Amino acid sequence: MCDFLIKSADSVRISSLLGLGGVLVSFILTLLLTGKLMNKLPRDGGRAFAVEGSKSVGKPRGAGIIFVFVFIFTVLVFAPIKVEYLLYLALIAVSMFTGYLDDAAAAPWGGLKKGLLDLAVSVLTAAAFLYNNEPVINLSMLNASIRIPVILYFILASALVWGSINVTNCADGVDGLSGTLTIISLMGFYGVMKITGASPDFVPQIMFLIFAVLAYLWYNSNPSKCLMGDAGSRALGLFIAVTALKSGDPLLYPLLVMVIALDGGLGLLKVFLIRAFKIYIFKKTTMPLHDHVRKNLEDKWSNPQVVFRFAIIQAVLVALVLYLVVAAR
Repeated sequence: MCDFLIKSADSVRISSLLGLGGVLVSFILTLLLTGKLMNKLPRDGGRAFAVEGSKSVGKPRGAGIIFVFVFIFTVLVFAPIKVEYLLYLALIAVSMFTGYLDDAAAAPWGGLKKGLLDLAVSVLTAAAFLYNNEPVINLSMLNASIRIPVILYFILASALVWGSINVTNCADGVDGLSGTLTIISLMGFYGVMKITGASPDFVPQIMFLIFAVLAYLWYNSNPSKCLMGDAGSRALGLFIAVTALKSGDPLLYPLLVMVIALDGGLGLLKVFLIRAFKIYIFKKTTMPLHDHVRKNLEDKWSNPQVVFRFAIIQAVLVALVLYLVVAAR
């Protein structure tokens, strides 16, 4: 019995040291490589219809390729590895590479091309998850669970991944915004998973990505020196969705990722309603929402105000979710 306890303590100690090493390497390596390599990245051409889009012209774009590479490297070296996780890393790399190719292209890729690529990644992600996990949803705030048909779970999981990739991409448009909101949302899932004990061998990956994004924000804080581009935003959106699935409670996604989902998702909904049904319900609202509050409000928000206020809203939601999850135990 004593030998077992000693071995268990040693295992916990080694795991903790690996986790500490992972977060430090993730942060320091991203910080160093971004500073050294950012000027070799493609340059942003600005967005014609974005508020203050001209300010991004000429800035290095596609910095997501750096912090995503560092994240993948850190996971491979410092985190428990399973075939399931290797599949997720491969799909994250695909999203990062396709996003980077779009960042580097002379003309932006068409929406149909990107949408189909995202759909393929989403379907493969959902399939990888269901091959390795049961189609069960844990209702963390009720301390209950439900099992749903595999086909229905597959469809819903694919939709979640596709939506997450695209709303995160659309929410990237203000210095520091997408990275900051991603960190808060991932911290929310991290807290839920530590409370419920879900997927303990996956949890370190969340922290590795958080620290990589923190290092990127060193250069992306207002006024930014570089931009993550689609290489970063699409990979982040995919990882958030995978984290939601591995948390066991993907129904928490709308709450823990609400600000990102509304900021980027309402723009997608607006375009869909106009193109499919000629419905102009958001005609007077500039999309994404971060452009609306900077352009159309009587008291226009500055870029730092957008980041801080959106972050505060999301942090409040995360705190409420964590309180309810703890209360349900």
